[in-house]
Amino acid sequence: MIPTAIDRPTILVVDDTPVNLSLLNGFLGKDYRILLANHGTKALQLAQERHPDLILLDIMMPDLDGYEVCRRLKADEALQRIPVLFLTAKTETEDEEQGFAVGAVDFIHKPISLPIVAARVRSHLQLKAWQDFLLDQNAWLLREVEKRLSDINRFQDASILTMVSLAEFRDECTGNHIQRTQEYVRLLAQQLAHLPRYQHQLTSSYIELMAKSAALHDVGKIAIPDHILLKPGKLTDEEFVIMRTHAVRGYEMLARAGEHLGEHGEFLKLAKDIAHYHHEKWDGCGYPDGLQGHAIPLAARLMAVADVFDALLTRRPYKEPLPMPEVVAMIKRESGQHFDPEVIEAFVIILPQLEVVAQQC
Repeated sequence: MIPTAIDRPTILVVDDTPVNLSLLNGFLGKDYRILLANHGTKALQLAQERHPDLILLDIMMPDLDGYEVCRRLKADEALQRIPVLFLTAKTETEDEEQGFAVGAVDFIHKPISLPIVAARVRSHLQLKAWQDFLLDQNAWLLREVEKRLSDINRFQDASILTMVSLAEFRDECTGNHIQRTQEYVRLLAQQLAHLPRYQHQLTSSYIELMAKSAALHDVGKIAIPDHILLKPGKLTDEEFVIMRTHAVRGYEMLARAGEHLGEHGEFLKLAKDIAHYHHEKWDGCGYPDGLQGHAIPLAARLMAVADVFDALLTRRPYKEPLPMPEVVAMIKRESGQHFDPEVIEAFVIILPQLEVVAQQC
């Protein structure tokens, strides 16, 4: 099938010799749309206006030589993928090295052999067509991945909302507590990210996942009986043992949900770590496993500070809120005992920001 004018690739031919322009126009014009330029400035103008599929470019020209034209083409993001074939009488190795260095894909030596021109043009247009196809496919795949990630994020948000809503239904104090502790975790992680130990782990995307996961830290309280969860006074020793099971129950709920939904990514891992270990203590005296120091996952160490800080500041059925100075003093005293000392250092630095969150939420 003979290609139509619309189907034909466009070739820009650049040469300061009229005979060469006429020869190539007549020979290539049967199969391609041809643009002609007799100097470098005109070639750049046509390239910017028409975006040809391939450029045949003379090297020795009076205003801008071919090397400089090619260099400028490759510096333009919109034009840099157009293949450039040099037409030249230069045959030295150094000349070809310079041409490839500025971005050319091939050389056609003068005097011009029309069959060689046809073969080289056809080969490089086919190669460009495949490259364009692969780029289009990659762009499509990228859009699909972004769409799937967006779907996953929406699903995560919906799952979190559902589980948090169940917790809020059981305990009216939970809602604002969740919002505040999420923001405390985010701010603490952002500050901790300045330390060399954590700067590679605590990327912005990881911190956002951590803050999102923090909403599920007390999801295990769904399994705690109302007479214990909502008791207005102090718990008995037996009731406190039951209350403490919420950490393991939360972990188990999230693990089962992940198995049913096929979710095993970083979000679920963080959520399980936080639910399971946010009552562990730096000195090993916490629960449920008595972990110590850096054996406690980082997300849980951050959540421990956020959770206690908010609990001390908040009115609960069994207690009145404490004033901010007293709360801060208590938190600082627990550095190296209940809390990771590095997290407490971060806590002290960002205290004004934490106070704003405490007042607003």
